[in-house]
Amino acid sequence: QVQLVESGGGSVQPGGSLRLSCTASGSTLDYLSVGWFHQAPGQEREGIACISSDGASLSYLETVKGRFAISRNNAANAVFLQMDNLKPEDTGIYYCAADATSCPLGSRSDYWGQGTRVAVSS
Repeated sequence: QVQLVESGGGSVQPGGSLRLSCTASGSTLDYLSVGWFHQAPGQEREGIACISSDGASLSYLETVKGRFAISRNNAANAVFLQMDNLKPEDTGIYYCAADATSCPLGSRSDYWGQGTRVAVSS
């Protein structure tokens, strides 16, 4: 059983950056794809980035391409989301999820973290 914990959220001005971490315990992430999901206030959660188990395949939602970068460190059992040039519409809760299926991951992924909040405003 994999337990996921997100961290790194906070408040930032438009144009700023944050780096989110998703740290796993209980089992290894080595064989799992990991995705980041964003839930804006009052909206459904949607997948924004995903990385394959070996890190060779990355996928992004169009709205974050060129601004966000997903990476993983299997030795640390962690996945990261570097978020640059943040916009007010990036505000919300960010969740990581892991699953044995290929990217992109969906709402039925096996393992989920509790989320970390990001607020982008001036």
